[in-house]
Amino acid sequence: MKTALKRWAAACALVLAGGAGAAGVSGKGTWETTLQQRFLESETVADAFYDTELNVTWLRNANVNGPMSWDDANAWAANLVFGGYSDWRLPTMVDTGGPGCADLSYGGGTDCGYHVQTKSGATVFSELAHLWYVTLGNKSFYAPGSGGWPQQGCCLTNSGAFANMRSWYWSGLEYAPDPSVAWGIGFDTGSVYGYGYQAFSGKDGMGYALAVRAGYLPPIPEPGAAVLLLIGLGALATARRRRSR
Repeated sequence: MKTALKRWAAACALVLAGGAGAAGVSGKGTWETTLQQRFLESETVADAFYDTELNVTWLRNANVNGPMSWDDANAWAANLVFGGYSDWRLPTMVDTGGPGCADLSYGGGTDCGYHVQTKSGATVFSELAHLWYVTLGNKSFYAPGSGGWPQQGCCLTNSGAFANMRSWYWSGLEYAPDPSVAWGIGFDTGSVYGYGYQAFSGKDGMGYALAVRAGYLPPIPEPGAAVLLLIGLGALATARRRRSR
C-alpha cells in the first residue's frame, strides 16, 4: 500500500512539473514546419497561425476571453471579429463509434480518453487533439497502447509559439447522450484527467476557448515593406522630374 501511495505521489509531482508556462520546444511535434505565422492585427508580432495540415487558422492567444461556459464560449467565438474576419468558431470534433464516451480508452484508438483519434487522410477527428498530440507533440499522462502511467516526458511540455495555454478547452460538439454536456480536452489541468484527455464536461462548467477558422489567411506584407516601397517610388519620381528640367 505504501509503495502504491509513493508511486502515486511521484506521478502527481511529475504532472505538476509541467504546466501552462510551457514554451516552444524545437524539434518536438510538427509546429515549426506546419504552423505558418500570420499578422492579422499586428505588423510586428504574429497573432495567428495557419495550420497547413488541418487547413485552418488558429489565434495565437489561447486565452483571449478567460474561462467561460460552453454556451458563452460558442457565442464569443461566433461573434469574434479579428483581423477583419468574423467567421471564427470553436474547434471541431467527430464523435466516432457509439454515441458519447462508452468507448473510453486509456491506451488510445477511440474518440474518448487518451491518445484519441486525430486525423486519418482528409478526415479530421479532433482539431484540438491533433494540435496537442501531433502539432505540439505533447505526451499524455498515460502511455499509448498499454495505458501504463506515468508516461515519461508527459504533460504539457510544448506550447509551440502559442500564448497563454490553459487547462480545459471546449470543442464545438455537444455530447450526444446528454444535451447539457459538451466535448472538450484537457491541456493542462493539474490532474491525470487532463494532459491530452478528451472527454466531456457539463456546459455550465468553466473552460477556455481557442478560436479557429477554416482556411488560409494571406500574411500581410512584412513590417515597413509598403512604406519603403512608397518612399522608393517617390524618390524615383523626384529624380525623373529633375532630369526632365
